[in-house]
Amino acid sequence: MRPSQRLLQHTARITLFTRANCSLCETAKAMLRGLEKRRSFEYKEVDVMAEGQKEWRELYEFDTPVVHIQRVFHTYSEPNIITEARKLMHRFDETQVEALIDEAEGYA
Repeated sequence: MRPSQRLLQHTARITLFTRANCSLCETAKAMLRGLEKRRSFEYKEVDVMAEGQKEWRELYEFDTPVVHIQRVFHTYSEPNIITEARKLMHRFDETQVEALIDEAEGYA
């Protein structure tokens, strides 16, 4: 039995690293919500100050917001990420995020 085309698709995964009381984080969230109306991508948000996020806190505590954009190839089971994360930090706009989505998906 061969996989359907739907299962062989790839998408971009965007992870936003954020924290409370961060106005740049709120701006980034709003921008990503707007972008999501035009582009298809998986979205995950990580509060770097939350319990259990020590690794991300040590890396990004003073650098939020940070966006990671990766290409995900979907298989029958868990999705397999096949690209390293492309990153944007602090102040970024929709155009920059879209360019990295295109790059991650192999269109750039």
